[in-house]
Amino acid sequence: MTLTLPFDNSYARLPDRFFVRQAPVPVAEPGLIAVNDRLAAELGLDASLLATPEGIAAFAGNATPAGAAPLAQAYAGHQFGGWVPQLGDGRAILLGEIVAPGGRRFDLQLKGSGQTPFSRRGDGRAWIGPVIREYIVSEAMAALGVPTTRALAAVTTGETVWRETALPGAVLARVAASHIRVGTFQYFAAREDTEALRLLTDHVIQRHYPGAEGPLALIEAVTAAQARLIAKWMSFGFIHGVMNTDNMAISGETIDYGPCAFMDAYHPGKVFSSIDQFGRYAYGNQPQIAVWNLAQFASCLLPLMGELEPAIEAATTAINRFGVIYQREWLRLFRAKIGLSTEEDGDAKLIEALLTLMAENEADFTRTFRGLVDGTAAAEFADPFAFEVWAEGWQARLAREADPEAVMRSANPAFIPRNHRVEEAIRAAVAGDFAPFHRLNAILAEPYGDQPEAIAYRDAPKPDEIVRRTFCGT
Repeated sequence: MTLTLPFDNSYARLPDRFFVRQAPVPVAEPGLIAVNDRLAAELGLDASLLATPEGIAAFAGNATPAGAAPLAQAYAGHQFGGWVPQLGDGRAILLGEIVAPGGRRFDLQLKGSGQTPFSRRGDGRAWIGPVIREYIVSEAMAALGVPTTRALAAVTTGETVWRETALPGAVLARVAASHIRVGTFQYFAAREDTEALRLLTDHVIQRHYPGAEGPLALIEAVTAAQARLIAKWMSFGFIHGVMNTDNMAISGETIDYGPCAFMDAYHPGKVFSSIDQFGRYAYGNQPQIAVWNLAQFASCLLPLMGELEPAIEAATTAINRFGVIYQREWLRLFRAKIGLSTEEDGDAKLIEALLTLMAENEADFTRTFRGLVDGTAAAEFADPFAFEVWAEGWQARLAREADPEAVMRSANPAFIPRNHRVEEAIRAAVAGDFAPFHRLNAILAEPYGDQPEAIAYRDAPKPDEIVRRTFCGT
C-alpha cells in the first residue's frame, strides 16, 4: 500500500530549469525515530498512518507517496561572502506541496535522501546528529513563536554515513512554507534569465505575499519579514551560524539549522559555528548580515523594475526600511522581556544597559531574563551588585506598568534547546537510545511553563558540559 498525501505541486509546474526531477534514493532498512503528531494534525494528516510501515518507507525515500512530484531545486548563493553560481539541493528532495485545512500550502522535503546532480561530490546523506539537532531546534523555535521550518518526522536508514568516522544515517522530513531562497533568485540572475526571474517573482508573490504588486513590493515585503524574524532570533539569544544567501528563505522562516545554537553566557560577539573563523555570522552581526543578503536579493530583481538608476534607488530605499522595522520590533520584544508593555523614551537605554552588564558579567541570557520574573537574575552575574544598581532604575520603571510579571512570563522562556542537552540527545541517539530526544522535545514543547519536574533542563551547562563549537551536517 502506498501512502497518499494531499499534494498540489505548484513549484513542479514551473519550467524544468528550476529543478531536476528525481526520486529519493532508497535506503537499506528504514526505522522510525519520531512522527510529529502536533504538526501532522495542523497539516490535516493522520499521524497514526504516518507511523505505519508505508509512512516510514515514504519518509526514508523507499516509496514515493501518491501525488508527489519529487525534485531537487536549483539555487546559487553567497557562502561566507564568497559567490557560488550553482548550489542546489545536494542532499534533499522536495516531494511536493501539501495543502492543509484552510488552504495553506506547505513543502514536504526529505533531507538526507541521497545524491542529486547538485551534490558536488557529497554523498547526499545525513548522519543522525544533524537530523536530531534540526528536529529539536526547529520544533523548539516553533513553540517559542519564531517563524521556522518544521520537522514532521525523522527516520533511521540502517546505513552507515562516513564523516570523520562511521555514523548511523537518518533522514528528516522537513515542512516549510516553501524552500525558495535568496539563492534561488541569484541562480537565475547570474544566468541573466529574466523570464525565469519573472516567473519566480510571480510564483513567490502568489504563494507568500499576495498583497504585493510587483518586484519592488516583493522586496519591501521580504525585507519586513526578515526584519521581524531576526528581531525574534535576537530576543531569544539564537545564533543561526550560517546566514549564507542560500540559507535565507524568501518566506521569512528560519531555515537550515546547521551550526546553530542558543547562547548560554551572553556576549554579542558569540560564535558557535566551527567554520565561522572570523565571526561573520556572530550573534550581534545577524541584523547587518540580513541587510547584506537582502541587497543581493534586490539586485536580482532590478532587471524586472524598469530603468536601472530609479530601480536601484527604489530598491535601496526599500532595504533601508529594514533598520526601522527591525529596531521597532527589537525594542518591542526586549521591552516585554523586562516587563514593559508601554513605551517611554528611556526604555532602549535601560535594555542596552542590562545587556552590557550581562556581557561584562558572563550572565546566562535565558536564565537572566527568566530570573527577572522570580527574583533570581542577580545570581547570574559575577558581580551581583552591578545588577542590583541597574535594577533600581528598572523597578522604578516597572512601577508604571499594570502587570509586568505576566508580560515577562510570556516573553521569557524557562526552557530552550541548550547546546549540551542537544548534544546529550545526539550522543544517545548514535547509541540507539532515543529517550533523551523524546524527553527534550516534550519539555521544549512548553517553553514558557515552569515544569517543576524538568527543572534540571533550565540549568546552564557545567564547565565540562559547555559546547563551544557546532558543526554543519554535511
